[in-house]
Amino acid sequence: MPFADESVSVAVVSYRPDWPAAFEVLAAQIRAVLSDQATVIDHVGSTSVPGLAAKDCIDVQVRVPSIDEERLVALFGGIGFRCRPEPWNRAELTGGREYRKLVFAPPIGARIANVHVRERDGGNARFALLFRDYLRSDSDVRQAWGAFKQRLAVSVPNLLDYGQIKSPATEVLMASAERWAAEVGWRIS
Repeated sequence: MPFADESVSVAVVSYRPDWPAAFEVLAAQIRAVLSDQATVIDHVGSTSVPGLAAKDCIDVQVRVPSIDEERLVALFGGIGFRCRPEPWNRAELTGGREYRKLVFAPPIGARIANVHVRERDGGNARFALLFRDYLRSDSDVRQAWGAFKQRLAVSVPNLLDYGQIKSPATEVLMASAERWAAEVGWRIS
């Protein structure tokens, strides 16, 4: 659930060339506070794919050796980030297995973003990177996925409903991504 200061309606917009720079600003803030914790900070999600329509929300993935919830909540809280409390923001099912994670919202009034903290070797971290890299690699798939999301957002503008409908479609997309990964020998970088 969004915090009170966040919108519950969905708008999917055309790709914006300023999204990579917005990611870099967030990544620098995170690096400054997690210098000894973060293994890698990745730009993930639809805003990380040039040319892909997306919600104007930067998704950041922070890969850490392990999730020390108390420490991470304190560190992110120190720079105003808020830990999302919902169960689906604490664990996620990927490939039939549950993986821990934490999701943080930015400080009130800051640029819209979600910071996903995942264990560096977790299947959920791999999933986010495969999603990004597959869509970067195939312009036809990228255009079809963007058009699907735009139509869905118009038909189902409520964030929670949008996410529930998009989830099974994402599974279909990711089955294709797995085939592509096997064909090209894709690995996490």
